[in-house]
Amino acid sequence: MATAYWNKPLWLRQRISAGLAVALLAFPCANASTQEVSGTPGSPSATTTIDGRYLPNPPAAFGGVINLDATTSTPYWSPTVVPPKNAPNVLLIITDDVGFGAPSTFGGLIPTPSMDRVAAAGLRFTQFNSTALCSPTRAALITGRNHHSVGFGVISEISTGYPGYNSVITKDKVTIGKILKDNGYATSWFGKNHNTPSFQISQAGPFDQWPIGMGFDYFFGFMGGETSQWQPGNLMRNTTPIHPYVGKPGWNLITAMADDAVGYVNQLNALDPKKPFFSITHPEARMLRITRRRIGSTNSRASSTWAGTLRATRSSPIRSASA
Repeated sequence: MATAYWNKPLWLRQRISAGLAVALLAFPCANASTQEVSGTPGSPSATTTIDGRYLPNPPAAFGGVINLDATTSTPYWSPTVVPPKNAPNVLLIITDDVGFGAPSTFGGLIPTPSMDRVAAAGLRFTQFNSTALCSPTRAALITGRNHHSVGFGVISEISTGYPGYNSVITKDKVTIGKILKDNGYATSWFGKNHNTPSFQISQAGPFDQWPIGMGFDYFFGFMGGETSQWQPGNLMRNTTPIHPYVGKPGWNLITAMADDAVGYVNQLNALDPKKPFFSITHPEARMLRITRRRIGSTNSRASSTWAGTLRATRSSPIRSASA
């Protein structure tokens, strides 16, 4: 057989080799679908944890029996995909257009006591690479790729019809939401979404570039780069425009986002307490809008001059340790 192979023309040998390579690559995919099943196999309550190296995971084979009549046939439901045991809940909080030098968590002058408490209970990562723009940075963060490779060399409003700048995240470059959703997580997005092409932000769709089309089960937030914190005209629940502020003086978007997120998690825990969640919370109101009077009254390092503020930030013990 080997002699017959080498006696064939070069172009035919290359095609045969390519076919063998594809066949070999198919073997791991087939093995990936043979996962251990928990519960009664074939029942709606059966679960399995997939091999996360392959997305989408190959569909499970039908394990029942189909005969000419129902009495001699056996039904079979594919097992529900669930995350590994003790998979953590993940809450990703993104502060919009804010650098390391702003919050007190990283040595800045603006008091952020809640963030300080969270940081004190965990770790501070200091090697995050920002693109200096919101849409590109977020695109890189949620895909794990260079922002140009996912169409976001610029913000969506000034996108161009060229590769790397068209504001389109193609289906071969999935988000962390899609990856975790396919592994059994509940996924949600609250707040700013500035990663949908501006020419697709309407009820006509398409919606594959909206959060619910990029791997997030639930979306409560606004479309575009900015909005009113009191009367947001571009607020959405999934793909439906909503106006919850009507008739409610003092209504605030940040508070509404937090309330909606808490309600979503409480509902998930009530319906399926074993299911972990991944949630993005992205308020657009910047902490830089805090008044100077508040900064001055709570932080003795504040200075009325830019040079003084810069010196105070750079001399911070946290900032120095993070550099």
